[in-house]
Amino acid sequence: MRLVSALDIPLSLRLPKRTAKALEGASIFTVGDLLLVAPRRYYHWGRLTPLSSLREGEDATILAEVAGTHLVANRSGSGVRLEVSLTDGVQFLSATFFAKSQFKLAPIERLLTPGASFLFAGKVGAYRGKLQLTHPSFEGVDGEDIVRIATRPIPIYPATGKLTSWAIARAVGMVLEHLDEADVPDVVPADVRGRQRIDSYAQSLRRLHQPETDEDYQRARRALAFTEAFVLQVGLAARRRGARSTPALASPREAPLLERFQRALPFELTHSQSEAVAQIGADLAGEVPMQRLLQGDVGSGKTVVALLALLQVIAAGHQGALVAPTEVLAEQHAASVRNLLAPLGDDTPDVRLLTGSTTPAVRREIAAAMTSNAPLIVVGTHALFQDSVRFADLALVVVDEQHRFGVEQRAALRDARQDGRGVHELVMTATPIPRTIAMTVFGDLDETRMAGMPKGRTPVATFLADAANAAWVERTWTRAAEEIAAGHRVYVVCPRIDASDTVADAEEEDARPLASVEEVAAYLRSHPALAGLAIHELTGRTPTALKAQIMEDFSAGRAPLLVATTVIEVGVDVPEATLMVILDAQQFGLAQLHQLRGRVGRSDLPSLCIAMHRHELTDSGMARLEAFATTADGFELAEADLRLRKEGDVLGAGQSGTATHLRFLSVRRDEALIRASKSEAEALLAQDPTLSAYPDLARALRAASDGQLEWMQRS
Repeated sequence: MRLVSALDIPLSLRLPKRTAKALEGASIFTVGDLLLVAPRRYYHWGRLTPLSSLREGEDATILAEVAGTHLVANRSGSGVRLEVSLTDGVQFLSATFFAKSQFKLAPIERLLTPGASFLFAGKVGAYRGKLQLTHPSFEGVDGEDIVRIATRPIPIYPATGKLTSWAIARAVGMVLEHLDEADVPDVVPADVRGRQRIDSYAQSLRRLHQPETDEDYQRARRALAFTEAFVLQVGLAARRRGARSTPALASPREAPLLERFQRALPFELTHSQSEAVAQIGADLAGEVPMQRLLQGDVGSGKTVVALLALLQVIAAGHQGALVAPTEVLAEQHAASVRNLLAPLGDDTPDVRLLTGSTTPAVRREIAAAMTSNAPLIVVGTHALFQDSVRFADLALVVVDEQHRFGVEQRAALRDARQDGRGVHELVMTATPIPRTIAMTVFGDLDETRMAGMPKGRTPVATFLADAANAAWVERTWTRAAEEIAAGHRVYVVCPRIDASDTVADAEEEDARPLASVEEVAAYLRSHPALAGLAIHELTGRTPTALKAQIMEDFSAGRAPLLVATTVIEVGVDVPEATLMVILDAQQFGLAQLHQLRGRVGRSDLPSLCIAMHRHELTDSGMARLEAFATTADGFELAEADLRLRKEGDVLGAGQSGTATHLRFLSVRRDEALIRASKSEAEALLAQDPTLSAYPDLARALRAASDGQLEWMQRS
């Protein structure tokens, strides 16, 4: 049994003290940390950055020959500079070094002799219209290095702390020189590696940093990406097996209460809804705890499907919980559930609402009902995750917009039964997810996709409007007045709450403040077209009691124009709303834009969405808005979003605020690899559920559960 991995050895035992200290400043402490610093790219002799392709402001690493040097006294009379002419054999570039005296520059002048070749690294600047490097770092290239560079790919590393690319390469070389591959754990079993045609972990790391050919580092990247995917998928599969290990209560599918409810519905279920109800119903009829992801496009009718699932467990005499991320949405869900159940008359199940604003007296009543064994449905927010919340007979938890909740919170509700039995879990999302992300983020759940819209819904016409076009802006507010005059409702969404609210501007070309709820509401109240209308404001800071009153006034038409933040993006259902105006639309992601558009078009009334954006947009910003305007299908939009976004925004700091620990795996590029790793992970756990034969994999899984697996579940 391996006691210590060669990858866990501190760099202070392998590298010069100064180098190890510099790497520690970049949070690189061990041999494994360093070897996972992947080269940013690879170059070949003659294929290093040509001088002709350099651009001002970029960081560049170039291989060039010194054509000549010239020591010049500064015109100001203080200091000197050494001007070095560099060439790649085609173009010339100046590198300039400054000092107070020529003696300070003497060591550099002695090294940079004409005819010698060096690697230079630095930020490209400009002086008098010509590009130059100022005080670049440089590294000599001797004859042996030139032979090596001429025949092998040259790894170029990202700047790490104060270390240059070649300093990192030197450190990696020293580490690899002392690396005993027998002491490097391989979390992917040999038979899996054989089937997937990947090298061992140690070989892959060596080929990543010291490739003989382009194929070497390409094979290495694929192997390391598979390793990351495999650990992730084993973790998700293990979590799924663990959640299903405790038997849950079975609720029969056929029940008079369910039949009466479906007959009383004022609409007919769509084909997608019926299929989803059948899949979920079959799960609930068994004792293996259901873990299912219900995906549906905006307005596809997931709430009715969830309610039918809750009714199935209620009809069997058990209890159910529906969890929403915000109080506004929880209140909407509670109202919708009660309205839909009303035709059941005396057989209507008990429905309670539990949020952070619930008074202590009402909270005690709800707690008594939950512990009484009586069938009931509790709709709530994070308040349901408190340790004090206990159900006597909880059979099903429905989690709406699961990405707003963490793993521990979901587990808390699964553990909320007093007798410790398993609980069925239905996770819903109104944000369609690309299949590759579904496999990596929701790999522990079975998936049900609902396509299409309920009958009677009309498509929402979507238009982009340039905020610099005054005529379009005026027409937007005139159209808002026309919709209200026709008895309809209008949403206006802003990225900020008030002038003090700081929001990062996604389009830096325009320095004007972003639209805020407070300022826009004040402007619209003074607009001639909207004079005399009651206009309400709704944000995350609005007190809970006032939120409910605002939504009631809006729905009833007493205040037919609502200026809000994205607090209304999910679940708010006002059938009379026919116009959505999104200000500074360039600030929002595609999923948010699609969710906001889904707040209108919730009846047979013709509806419109106007995305108003800044005049100056980046190419990516414009591409995102054009995709939104031309694509109404949420699943297609999700795939378009995946294509448009940077990898870090898909699984990384752009979404989570923290790193994902995924360095090589790309959800955009590696769908086949993710599928293969998922299949291999499930097969391995079926054979060895405790991973007793794979201690290195078990160790990697424990390490991953502290980082990427927990984050992935929150995403």
